[in-house]
Amino acid sequence: MNQLRIGTLVGLFASAAVLAWAGAGLWDSLGNTLPAVPLLAPVVLGLIAAALLAMALSLRSRLRAQRERRPDARPVDRMMAARAVVFGQASALVSAVVSGLYGGFGVFLVMHRLEVPNRRDQALYAGIAVLAGIAVVATALFLERVCRLPDGDGDDAGGNGPMGEPV
Repeated sequence: MNQLRIGTLVGLFASAAVLAWAGAGLWDSLGNTLPAVPLLAPVVLGLIAAALLAMALSLRSRLRAQRERRPDARPVDRMMAARAVVFGQASALVSAVVSGLYGGFGVFLVMHRLEVPNRRDQALYAGIAVLAGIAVVATALFLERVCRLPDGDGDDAGGNGPMGEPV
């Protein structure tokens, strides 16, 4: 499984922000009413970040207990850890795009429509959504780091057999 690259996430964020900014400008120039930023957007992103953080902290404590060979340590299923990493990576990628969309829309509102009180609130909601999206990306990267195998801990590393026995 490939590791997430911060450059990829930043590129997705920037591309989505430019597209949202240009799309909002085009939509406004045609005389249409701009859509509202939902109040629940930052809440949902914050809940996803909280779920990822809880998963990462739980896995980290379980892996630490397993590494220290505590008698009460519950083993971590490799498939469950892999699913957690995939969920984190998918959340980070989608969150980068969604945050970019809200960021571009928020920049457009700040540049062109800030004198309207309702649009000030919309720009604030968009800014909070961007911060919540950044929190999702940060917790996803933390989860990925928690679940990363130490160097040389592969199944076939060092000429060992599948169960760690000498070949």
